Formats: sequence, C-alpha cells, structure tokens
Amino acid sequence: MEASHRQSWVRAVILFGVVYGVVGIVFGTLASPSVSAQVRVTWRLAAWVASAAVYAAHIGYEHFRLGHSPRSTALHAAMAVALGAFALAVAATVHSSSAASSSPLWRFLVALVIWPVATALPAFLVALLVAAVLARLPRRSAK
Repeated sequence: MEASHRQSWVRAVILFGVVYGVVGIVFGTLASPSVSAQVRVTWRLAAWVASAAVYAAHIGYEHFRLGHSPRSTALHAAMAVALGAFALAVAATVHSSSAASSSPLWRFLVALVIWPVATALPAFLVALLVAAVLARLPRRSAK
C-alpha cells in the first residue's frame, strides 16, 4: 500500500509537470511575435487560465483523492510547477541555441535554475493556503 501510494503522487507530479510544460510551450508558440499584440495577450491569458486549471486539479487530486496533508499537497504541487518551469527553461534554451538569438546562452542556463525556484516558492505558499482551507471544510460522508 505504501509503495503504491508513493507511486501515485510521484506519477501525479510528473504528469502535472509535463502538462505545465506542454501548456507553456504550446501557448508560447501560439503567442509568437508574428501575431498581433492583442492576439498575443489573449494566448498568454489563455495559458494562465489553463495553468490555473491544472494547478487546481492537482491540489484537488492530492487533497480529495490521495488524502494528503496540506503540507504534502503544497509540496507536490510546487514540485510539479517547478518541473513544468524547468521544461520551459529547457525549451527556451534549445530554442535560443537553434534560433538567431542575441541573448547570451548563459542567461538561458541560469533560467534552468531560476525559473523552477521562482515558480515553486509561490506555488507552494498558495497551495498550502488552499489545502489548509480545504482541510478545514467539513467532509461529506459517502452513502
């Protein structure tokens, strides 16, 4: 039971992290400089909404399905967010090395560390708050 429980949250972290990465890459491609500024803003807003939905789904899965504590829920959500940010940093690094970029490569290499940390910290704090509120709500009994 213990091993399968751990596999559940690890799989969830990987799955949600990959989804964050895919959302970022796909919506980033759709918001390319070749489209108008208004269209770019719309695609970026859509990416935020999609990411928020993924985030909420992950918190809900951890809390309701797996029954994790607020701290575990927040940690797992933050890990998935960090994984997604790392995937985006990798994609940006690969893109910069293949495109005619005027930005030095070291900036993209720094992003491999900074983006996951910069996204995981607020993701942890917000998920901790949301999960703590969910933990205080009365549970419905199954009939």
